[in-house]
Formats: sequence, structure tokens, C-alpha cells
Amino acid sequence: MKCPHCDKEIPGTTCPQCESVNPEGAKFCMECGISLEDKGENTFEDDNIGFDLDDRILCPDGTCTGIIVDGRCTECGKTPDEHEKSEENDPDDQDKT
Repeated sequence: MKCPHCDKEIPGTTCPQCESVNPEGAKFCMECGISLEDKGENTFEDDNIGFDLDDRILCPDGTCTGIIVDGRCTECGKTPDEHEKSEENDPDDQDKT
């Protein structure tokens, strides 16, 4: 594969589907769009063996994107009890007016 600007040879890999040459390290074929990565590489499922999305407990904060792991939120670090206490100490703005 040659650079379209300087005609320098660029190392590349051949697409197994359409046989076009793509830059080395490309994740997808520039011609047909097929994945060029090996299927044997780590995948989302491989990294999370034993983690069931249905069993996760979301952070009770409501604005935090973490989940409760080992009793604490993975994002803010608070326990559900700490969130409950902070809500009791800081009532909604509607009660203040």
C-alpha cells in the first residue's frame, strides 16, 4: 500500500474478505468494513466472566454512574447508607422555599 501523498510504501494487511490492502494495525477494512482483528483476542464477555449485569446494584445517588461493589460505589466511593444520610441532611430545594 502506498501513501497517496508521498508514494512511500506503508506496511499493511490484506483483508480476508475483499483482499484489499489496509494500513497495518487497522481494526476494520477500509473497503468492505469487516473486522480485521483476530476473533481470539480479549472480548467484553471474556473480561467479565462471572459478572452478571442483571445482578448489579446501581448507586442510589441518582446522578452517579457507578455500581455498588463490595458495599461501596465504584464512582463516588459512598455506601448506600452514606447516601441515605446525606439525603436526610440536605432536603430537596422544594422544601426550602
